[in-house]
Parts: sequence; structure tokens; C-alpha cells
Amino acid sequence: MKLAMISIHDWLTKEKVAAKMILQVHDEVILEVPETEVASVEAEVSKLMQNAASLKVPLEVESGIANNWGEAH
Repeated sequence: MKLAMISIHDWLTKEKVAAKMILQVHDEVILEVPETEVASVEAEVSKLMQNAASLKVPLEVESGIANNWGEAH
């Protein structure tokens, strides 16, 4: 999880994306994303999380988009 968060932070900073990583809950990362960036941020964050570590089994990533954490599930 920490490796994924570091990769996400580095990408957000490098690409100067307006999205902000605001919270981590267990195995989830919550971001605040402007509506104009939702599709690109969702795709990149999913990719970064899937590739955060090389394991014998694939890392699976699910994403939810909502106005709050409760609605995203």
C-alpha cells in the first residue's frame, strides 16, 4: 500500500494533476478529483496500484467514483 501511495503521489506531482490524495483506509486510497480529471486519474491510479509490487499473484484493483466514501462502495 505504501509503495502504491508513493507512486500515486509522485505521478500527481509530476503531471501537476489537480487531484489530491486525501486519505488511506486499510487497502483503499481516497482521492479528491475534479470532474474533468476523473477518467484519467482513475485509469492511472488503478494502473499504479496494480503495478506497485511484483508478486506471484496479480494485484487486483477496483475503483468507485462518488461524492463520498460511503457511496463509492
